[in-house]
Amino acid sequence: MRKLRPTVITTDHHHRSSSTTMIHHDLDLKLSISLSTIPTATVEHPSGGGGGGVEALKWQAAEQVRLAAIEKAYAERVRELTRREMEMAQSEFARARVMWQKAREELERAERLKERSMRKIDTTCLEITCHSCRQRFRP
Repeated sequence: MRKLRPTVITTDHHHRSSSTTMIHHDLDLKLSISLSTIPTATVEHPSGGGGGGVEALKWQAAEQVRLAAIEKAYAERVRELTRREMEMAQSEFARARVMWQKAREELERAERLKERSMRKIDTTCLEITCHSCRQRFRP
């Protein structure tokens, strides 16, 4: 059974002469997101009249609307966080692609440099000759 504990809060908005009195009901609730139905609760009224059933139904409907609003806000928050994570993942993927492209270009540059240096060594080896036998050096 849920118990209502009314609390009265008096506010003075920016020191104006009129103050506003609001009544808030503190509820002992345990919220969970599930697919099960909400159990019906009976609310006892001190008046003891026969209209308690209607009031209980109104309260239950208001409670269901409030819980639905909380669940909707939670779902919107999860959606927003998921969207942000997707954006971050896409950004990270784009950065990784750029890094991969740079590494690939650097590898191609290194391979070209290796080929050039191998050709240069080959031509240098062709120029080396043995002075005693006058034969060319072959690697």
